[in-house]
Amino acid sequence: MLSNLKAWQLTAQSGPAALRLVETETPKPARGQVLVRVRANSLNYRDLMVADGRYGILPLPQVPLSDGAGDIVELGQDANRWKVGDRVAATFFQGWPDGPFSRAVLDSALGGALPGMLSDYVALSEKGLVAIPSHLTYEEAATLPCAALTAWHALITRGRLSAADTVLLIGTGGVSIFALQFAKIHGARVILLSGSDEKLETARALGADHLINYKSTPDWEKEVFRLTGRAGADHIVEVGGRETFPKSVRAVAAGGTISLVGGVSGFASEIPIVEIISRMALVQGIYVGNRAMFHAMNRAITLHQLRPAISQRFLFDEAPEAYRCLQSGKHFGKIVILNP
Repeated sequence: MLSNLKAWQLTAQSGPAALRLVETETPKPARGQVLVRVRANSLNYRDLMVADGRYGILPLPQVPLSDGAGDIVELGQDANRWKVGDRVAATFFQGWPDGPFSRAVLDSALGGALPGMLSDYVALSEKGLVAIPSHLTYEEAATLPCAALTAWHALITRGRLSAADTVLLIGTGGVSIFALQFAKIHGARVILLSGSDEKLETARALGADHLINYKSTPDWEKEVFRLTGRAGADHIVEVGGRETFPKSVRAVAAGGTISLVGGVSGFASEIPIVEIISRMALVQGIYVGNRAMFHAMNRAITLHQLRPAISQRFLFDEAPEAYRCLQSGKHFGKIVILNP
């Protein structure tokens, strides 16, 4: 008999200060579900948006966070895909196993439409999980469901990245650093932007080929053209939004692809329509990915023994501090919460 669990809940959409640690009854897995003991979580920029109401109005109180990894401790009736003790990570969209995206998928997002992962135990569909690569720890595996899969979807699944391509990455958050790692295992050249010389040097150690400090080089799109012999970047993973999107359009190669995955500086932006047309650029929205993509990504992660970049770790009881760390923007790669 499992004891009561501890979980963090958002009691209002007014920022991390609205997080409350509560104790409640451990759920019993329903038919087709399994009970997962969550060992680690990771944070994404989306979690800040959920917390402060920029992600839409949610039913409250709400357990936050989409990303978590742990081990299965109980099987519900007719759940036969897994066994007790299996190490698993949750899929961001519980209802998107494969195939094309549909609006119905939105109703299955953890930490948004559905309660999230910042809890001791969660009951999840047996179809909403993937096995953790054997060389990864729980904390490393917890970084994969959102940021890693977004980068994989943008560059590999839809981007069809090749070794002949140049990739432009903006910042050193989770999506950008996973994109750097995936680009390098595919042999591509990477140009990376950051406002911190220290972070740029850390990115260099992970394989970034060209580094641009956007504070000292505000017209960085011109520098991208210089570095590429005026060809531009074949792939741009656009996480900045309002302040960076117009520059990204001016930095993209003819026939290149801009993957819109976020808007850290805001979502309303100038749209340089003439430049998009004249470059015949593809601008595509990327919203994480499905379970089949997750499996493919994990095979590549295992083959190359790739390890996620984690810069800060917090204990479960320190979850609000983890949110504040993310707000500060001082992290490199991922922030994780440990629940041993």
